[in-house]
Amino acid sequence: MNTLPHSDKTTEYLLASDFDQTLSFNDSGFVLSEMLGISGFQEKVAGLSRSNLVQQGAELAYLLRHDPQFRSVCREHLIEAGNLVRLKDDVKRFAEVLDRGLEGNRFRFFVISAGARELVQSALEGIVPPENVFGTEFGYDPSTGEISSVLMEPAGYGKVVVLEELQARLQISPDRTIYVGDGSSDLYVMHHLKWNAHQIRELFTSYGLALQDWDKIRTDWLTFHNTPLQVVANHAALAS
Repeated sequence: MNTLPHSDKTTEYLLASDFDQTLSFNDSGFVLSEMLGISGFQEKVAGLSRSNLVQQGAELAYLLRHDPQFRSVCREHLIEAGNLVRLKDDVKRFAEVLDRGLEGNRFRFFVISAGARELVQSALEGIVPPENVFGTEFGYDPSTGEISSVLMEPAGYGKVVVLEELQARLQISPDRTIYVGDGSSDLYVMHHLKWNAHQIRELFTSYGLALQDWDKIRTDWLTFHNTPLQVVANHAALAS
């Protein structure tokens, strides 16, 4: 795969994405529970959310360690479940576009998920290098192969920690960091990266531009077609 050559004119960005229901259609825990014939996964997650026992996004890790129905799960089960995850359309093409770069912009693509790392790596095999996938890491009992401990859990603010480590390693500043997510557990990262209104207005003012009608349109809609690849965008407009 041809990548954009690095030069003084190349701007490098860090693009990190959530996995469950962002790149995939279903929660990976739901896929795993269906594969194992365990019912009531959504009810279990809802119960944990109501109890505030674990932070949002960490429900599956908790169930894998403490729920009797999930305690027999091994690394092999996680890998098998990853093979069953249905990805959203054109995830592979999206990764290829990022790898090639766009008009002098180079993107370093990573996935940060509270889901089991082995499961997410399996689901994205051949699309995202395994070393670019960050997920919940488990320790395994050497005699039974079952999960015995949680070593790392990038849920909630844990995603911010991973992102900051990547920024430091790649030497990419927050203003060149993009995060894609779908749920409330991603708000920690989005709030961490987001400039407030005053900062954004100051930036535009420094270029002699005044922002008006701030709240009218805030979202871009992108549609990817299979052949040829096209992008249809309803652009967010900031009137000047």
